[in-house]
Amino acid sequence: MAKRQSPIAGLFDMGVWSKKLLQDQLFYILFLGFLTFVYIANAHLAEGNVREIQTLQKELKEMRWYYMSLQSENMYNAKRSEVAKRVRDNGLRPHSKQLNRIQVRQEAYQLGDGY
Repeated sequence: MAKRQSPIAGLFDMGVWSKKLLQDQLFYILFLGFLTFVYIANAHLAEGNVREIQTLQKELKEMRWYYMSLQSENMYNAKRSEVAKRVRDNGLRPHSKQLNRIQVRQEAYQLGDGY
């Protein structure tokens, strides 16, 4: 009597033609497997780069806000009234007299006698 095979075993049973076809195409199948591996690795690297870019963009946005707040604070502190308030404790006062203007004679400047 003939041996009876289960239907699952029939799926894995290869004939002579199937074995020869598989052997002939082995390098092509390995090449496709390698390309699949490269494709998946590239996708993971690209996704990692996108995440890093998003993190850097968020950090850049925070640093820009920090810079703008420091710049605003610096502009406020550089106002003449704010500087006067701070130096008043040290005994410094704003100059109340009118400034003196120094005039140089044109002839002396051209001759090199004066500054």
